[in-house]
Amino acid sequence: MGHPDTDSLTAAFADHYEQGALAAGHEVRRMNLGDMHFDPILHKGYKVIQELEPDLESFQENVRWADHLVMLYPNWWGTMPALLKGLLDRAWLPGFAFRMRKDGVGWHKLLSGKTARVVILANSNPMLAYALFGDFTNELERATLAFSGIRSRCHVFSPSEKASEKKLKRWFKQMERLGARAA
Repeated sequence: MGHPDTDSLTAAFADHYEQGALAAGHEVRRMNLGDMHFDPILHKGYKVIQELEPDLESFQENVRWADHLVMLYPNWWGTMPALLKGLLDRAWLPGFAFRMRKDGVGWHKLLSGKTARVVILANSNPMLAYALFGDFTNELERATLAFSGIRSRCHVFSPSEKASEKKLKRWFKQMERLGARAA
């Protein structure tokens, strides 16, 4: 769950997905970004790989273990929260998610065979946001997951903060169905 606040609408979406998955007999390992402890800053870029904190090691282990990943986060300023970006900067490393080819042409996708569901909550009109800012799902769905070999599907729930109780109930049921199917 990629919202720094574990008491958020994003967390409620994660709760419903998890409930559906567990009810269908799927094994779930959930990590909440707000409960993790790590330095999100790459102090030397990728020149020097910093030692991973225990929560980052657990994150990598859970990604290796999972057949299907679910990443939920709010759209802030057309992108993911900075802390989630920091998690990916620190943990989505060469040797874990990908390996560049020795000939310098291309890379090996080390997480091939996995699938993912990306769920983004946005508080803007979806058509207007797309017209003004373009596709804000690209960085995680294509540039991170697909780069590593993970096939993903993305769903944007919008406008989320102003959604009626009726709409939220419908969206939560949709999350439970997705969880049950591990889709």
